[in-house]
Amino acid sequence: MSARMALASAAARFALASLALLALAAGASAWAATGSAGAGAAAGDAAGDAALKRLADEYLDAYYFPANPTAATEAGVHRYDRRLKDYSRAGVDRRVRTLRGYEQRFAAIDSSRLSEWARGDLELLLSSVRSQLLTLETIRPWQKNPDTYSSGISNAAFVLMQRPFAPADERLQCVIAREQAMPAALRAARANLRNPPAIYTRTALEQLPGIIHLFATDLPAAFADARPATLARFTAVNGRVIAALRSYQLWLQNSELARSHGDFRLGAATFSAKLRDDEMVDVPLERLLEIGSADLRRNQAEFARVAHELAPDKSARAVLAELAADHPAPQALLSSFRATFDGLVSFLDSHPIITIPSSVRPTLQETPPFMRATTWASMDTPGPFERTATQAFFFVTLPDPAWDPQHVEGFMAQFNYPVISDTAVHEAYPGHYIQFLWMHRIHDRVRALIGAYSNAEGWAHYCEQMMLDEGYGQPGAGAADERGARMLRLGQLQDALLRDARYIVGISMHTGRMSLDQAIDFFVTEGYQSREVGEVETKRGTSDPTYLYYTLGKLEILKLRADLQAREGNAFDLERFHDDFMQQGWPPIKIVRRALLHDDSPPL
Repeated sequence: MSARMALASAAARFALASLALLALAAGASAWAATGSAGAGAAAGDAAGDAALKRLADEYLDAYYFPANPTAATEAGVHRYDRRLKDYSRAGVDRRVRTLRGYEQRFAAIDSSRLSEWARGDLELLLSSVRSQLLTLETIRPWQKNPDTYSSGISNAAFVLMQRPFAPADERLQCVIAREQAMPAALRAARANLRNPPAIYTRTALEQLPGIIHLFATDLPAAFADARPATLARFTAVNGRVIAALRSYQLWLQNSELARSHGDFRLGAATFSAKLRDDEMVDVPLERLLEIGSADLRRNQAEFARVAHELAPDKSARAVLAELAADHPAPQALLSSFRATFDGLVSFLDSHPIITIPSSVRPTLQETPPFMRATTWASMDTPGPFERTATQAFFFVTLPDPAWDPQHVEGFMAQFNYPVISDTAVHEAYPGHYIQFLWMHRIHDRVRALIGAYSNAEGWAHYCEQMMLDEGYGQPGAGAADERGARMLRLGQLQDALLRDARYIVGISMHTGRMSLDQAIDFFVTEGYQSREVGEVETKRGTSDPTYLYYTLGKLEILKLRADLQAREGNAFDLERFHDDFMQQGWPPIKIVRRALLHDDSPPL
C-alpha cells in the first residue's frame, strides 16, 4: 500500500502494496550506464540525454518529492520526512498547474536527439505526468474517495515507523511533525468530498478501525524507546489525531454514507486513457475483452484437464472444493509460507532460469491492520535511495479473529497449500522480490521510480506459470509425488483464473456491463474463487479499475518471449531472456520490446 508507485499511476492504494517493491535502484544520479540498455548511446546523443536528465532531476527534486513527501520517505529521500502532503483543494490545483508545465516541457523535447534508453525515459516521464493529470482532473479520488485521506495519513506515519532509517527519537519527531498537519487533512476531506460512491465510503469505514489501531497501539509501541520528552509531545499530538480520525469515522458513518450515491465507474473513454497513460496500451476495449475471455477459457479447460487426471470420477468443481479445503490453520499460515521459500530458492539455484543477485531473503510478517481490507499478500521493499533500512517485508493477511468459522474457512480457501506456493513464487521467488534485487543494477532515477503495473505484476504472474513449466513442482522439485505436482498446477491455474476474472470484471464494471453483484458472481463461477474472495476482489476493482494488468502483462511477456525465440531459434536462452528483461527496469512492455527486438511490433 505504497505511494511509491504514484509516479507510474495514481491507482488504488491497496494495489500499490504489491508493487511498491519495484520502485528501486541503486539511486545514483547517473543517467543510464547499466546493462545492455544504457551502453548504446551514440556520442551525438550525449547532449540531448544530458538535457533530459537535467529536466528529469528538476521534476523529481523541485516538484515530485516535495509534493509527495510520503513517497519521498518510501523512496529513501528523507529531506521531507517532516512534511505531510497538502490535501486541500488549493493543493490539488497547484499540483495540476505544475504538472501541466512539466507536460509541456517534456513534450517539447526532440526525441530524435536522444539515445534509445533516454527515449524510453522520456516516454515514461510524459506518461507519468499525464497519468497524474488524468487522476487529478478526471478520476478525482480526492473528491470521490474518503479512504484517500484516512489511509493517506496512516501511510505517512507507517513509513516512518516501518523502517529504522534513523534513531527512534529522530523518526518520532518526524511523526510528530506530520501528525500536526493530519487533522487539517481530515478537515480537507470534508471540504473536498462530493457524493462519493457508497462502496468507497464503506471501504473507508472498513479500513478505519485498523487505521485507528495503528495510531493508538502500533505507533506508541514502535517508538517506546524514544526520549521521554519526545514521547510526551507525541502522546499529545497523537491523541488529537486519534480524536480526528474517530470524528471522521463518525462523520462518514452518520452523515456521508447516506449522501454516497456517486458512480465509481470510469466509463470507456477514461478507462482507455488510463491504460494508455499507465501501461502504454491502446488496444480497443472490445479486443481486450476478447483476449481476456480467451485466456479465461484456456485456463478453465486446462483446469478441467488436470482435475480429471487427478480425480477421473469427480467434476472439476468437486476437485476445486477439495483444493480449497487443503489449507493450513490460520495460526500456521506464516510458517507455511516460510517453508515454501526453501524449495523455491533450491530450485532456482539448480536451474538456469534467472540470475539471483543476492542470497538475502525477505522478512515474513502479518499485513499491517490498516492494509488488510483489500489485500491478501504483498511485498514491501526499501526505496531506491534508501541506504540504511534495507530490509524487505513479505506481508500476509490473516483472518480476523472476530470472524465466524464459515467466514474464516472461506477466507482461508485463498490460502490452500498449492496457492501458497504460487503466491510465494509471485511475491518473492522469482517474482517481485527478485525483480527488486535486479533493480539495484540500474543507475537511472527515472527507471528507479517510474514503471508500469503490466511489467511488475505481469512479471510476477508470468513467473507462476513459467516456474511449473520449467519443472518446479515435479516429484523431487517442490512436490512429493505426481498428485502433489498436479495439485500445484491446479493452484497456479486457480490464481490465473483469479487474474482473468479481474481482467474481465475491471473492464466490465467500469464500462457499465456488470454490476457489483454480477462481478462477485463472476469471480465465483468463472474465476473459481470463494464468495469471500469475490467480495474483496470486486471491492478492489471499484477503485483499482485497470487491475487487468496481471494477465495483460503476462500475455505481453509471453508474446515477447515467443517473438524473440522465433527470431533467435536455437540460440534463444531462457536465462538470458529473463536477465535482459530485468535490465530494462520495469517500464511498459512496449519499451522492453523495443530494447530487445529493436522494433515497434505490437505487444499483444
